[in-house]
Amino acid sequence: MSDATVGRAELDAARLLLARMGISPADLVEAASDRPPAPTFAEYVPVVAAAVSDGTRRAYGSYWKRVLEHWGQRRLDEPTPSEIEQLAEYTKTHVVARRNARGGRSAAEHLIAALRCLYKRAVADGYVATADNPALKVAQPRRLPSTRRAVADNRLAEINAVAASTGDDPALDSLLLRLHTETACRRGGALALRPVDLDPDQCLILLREKGDTVRWQPVSPTLMRHLQQHAEERQASGRGQLLRYRNGQPITYRRYDHLLVRIGEHLPWVYVQQISTHWLRHTTLTLGGAELRLRRGTRLRRALGQR
Repeated sequence: MSDATVGRAELDAARLLLARMGISPADLVEAASDRPPAPTFAEYVPVVAAAVSDGTRRAYGSYWKRVLEHWGQRRLDEPTPSEIEQLAEYTKTHVVARRNARGGRSAAEHLIAALRCLYKRAVADGYVATADNPALKVAQPRRLPSTRRAVADNRLAEINAVAASTGDDPALDSLLLRLHTETACRRGGALALRPVDLDPDQCLILLREKGDTVRWQPVSPTLMRHLQQHAEERQASGRGQLLRYRNGQPITYRRYDHLLVRIGEHLPWVYVQQISTHWLRHTTLTLGGAELRLRRGTRLRRALGQR
């Protein structure tokens, strides 16, 4: 059977199927023409940026800017999966060099994720068909295992000692480290903390973190006392941000950056290993999980009459 014969047979079968469904080829053409023309990236990126959460905007904003630099005047339905892969490779090779960089893999991963977010909205808005979404046809780079690990007690003590004895606001920096070490909260959770989120009677604080998660986290009486004192001294009240500078201005993510840079200047291993506040979260979760397993094992042995 020739290719021409196969083609005619397939067309005849398609026409028969459409006829049974009561659909004509003209209906398909008309349906396709009903889709609104796709906007350019320059027109659509601001729309998406205004619709997403602050966290998503922070994570993808720089990558959407890169997309605008390359494709600003192109329509959303123009780039192909191959072009997205080329842009990801370009981003990977032109990433800002940092000591903790891992060959630009993270930059390529975030660019593809940023485009997937953009095209997901475009599909929902009717500008692109689900089957035509080019970002979903590009594989994400395989994520390498994290180099993060739990910080030993003696090393953690060194970090706290430097924070408490250097800088322009040791009290603030020590409070930040204590808060993250006790609660394993993320930076966003700490920055979102408000005086009304403190429950001193039960020693609980309300943390609002990534993905709109909310949890009541137990803290020590000492940490609760210092949080209340900090709020009172720095004029934080009600639903305003709790963590503030001495002049009453709310702190930002920059405080964390300056804090770890300063500690790294005094403790070279902090600089070399790129210790961050997320290491404190990892330390608390790792050691806390180990302690919980130890307690469970002890209770089990006691129940079995073992030592």
